[in-house]
Amino acid sequence: MTPTTPTIDLNADLGEGFGRWRLTDDEALLAVVTSANVACGFHAGDPATMRRVCELAAEHGVCVGAQVSYRDLAGFGRREMDVPAAELTAEVAYQIGALDVFARAAGTAVRYVKPHGALYHRASRDPEQAAAVVAGVRLAGAGPSGGPLPVLGLEGSALHEAAADAGLAAVPEAFADRGYRPDGTLVPRTETGAVLSDPGQVLKRAVTLARDGEVTAVDGSTVTVRARSLCLHGDTPGAAGLARRVRRELTASGIVVRAFA
Repeated sequence: MTPTTPTIDLNADLGEGFGRWRLTDDEALLAVVTSANVACGFHAGDPATMRRVCELAAEHGVCVGAQVSYRDLAGFGRREMDVPAAELTAEVAYQIGALDVFARAAGTAVRYVKPHGALYHRASRDPEQAAAVVAGVRLAGAGPSGGPLPVLGLEGSALHEAAADAGLAAVPEAFADRGYRPDGTLVPRTETGAVLSDPGQVLKRAVTLARDGEVTAVDGSTVTVRARSLCLHGDTPGAAGLARRVRRELTASGIVVRAFA
């Protein structure tokens, strides 16, 4: 039997600016990643930014995903909020629809959905919030393939369970530059070891995740983390340069880098 060639998607959070202020180097990152999680205006982004990033993504052949969030511009979407399920469902659908207008105008379309920040973590453990996010994805309508949009998130999370129950594809992702707990969850940003700053460690982790489906947790234990996509944060210093190095290292290790959607 011929061994299967490892394949991985690279995603990054893009369009995280507002007005004249820009956080991410969208142009440089879009030359590296295969999927773009585009901010939809609730934690960052504005109509002009959303349109520009969609146009750039289409030019580079990068898949566009809607990065939906709690309505929290001041807190960059990293403050947990208690939003009623019906309200959250409507807000998720609203964000997807807004981004899809600009994606289709650029000759592409929204192809998946990924929650951001506090919503990502809350929906990973809270079945009610997870179900509200999934309901919002379904309310937004079918994707370009005719079925509901896939949802990107942590494998085994409440979000993935809700997506599977609703008939949505649940795409597992991992983080090359984040710390992991022994249970496979991410170390909160408020704790030591949450973000990896050593480029060599990030490169090694990216290859190990893509090839072996494993990661070393903060306590030194080995954790199984199955992923079809690796997230590289775009809001850290030198993010574009590190992303280029990660992609080169993956390719040199015999791993095919391509979009999952």
